[in-house]
Amino acid sequence: MYKTDIRTLKKETEVFRFGASTKGGQRANKKETGIHLRHIPSGIKVRVIEERSQARNLAIAFERLRERLEQLNRPETPRIPTKVPKSAKRERLRERKAHSEKKKLRKKPILG
Repeated sequence: MYKTDIRTLKKETEVFRFGASTKGGQRANKKETGIHLRHIPSGIKVRVIEERSQARNLAIAFERLRERLEQLNRPETPRIPTKVPKSAKRERLRERKAHSEKKKLRKKPILG
């Protein structure tokens, strides 16, 4: 289970800043507005270059990281195995038989 509060996330995450060509034109291209996060315990990586502001991209990146960690924290619901209905078995056998008959028609006739 991973903690998802912002204080813990900031401690457990490496933040990389990079120049990104995005909306904002020259201003965004010459400044390091892109954010790349790497959550060390889980190995999850998040990259955001959507906004002109580095601070806004950082907030979006941490929100996405939190959502992904919450998804990992959810317990997987076990599958309850069920029997295949007899009608489905009959239908599958009928389709296989029809397919077999169709392929038999493709054979070359035996000349005697």
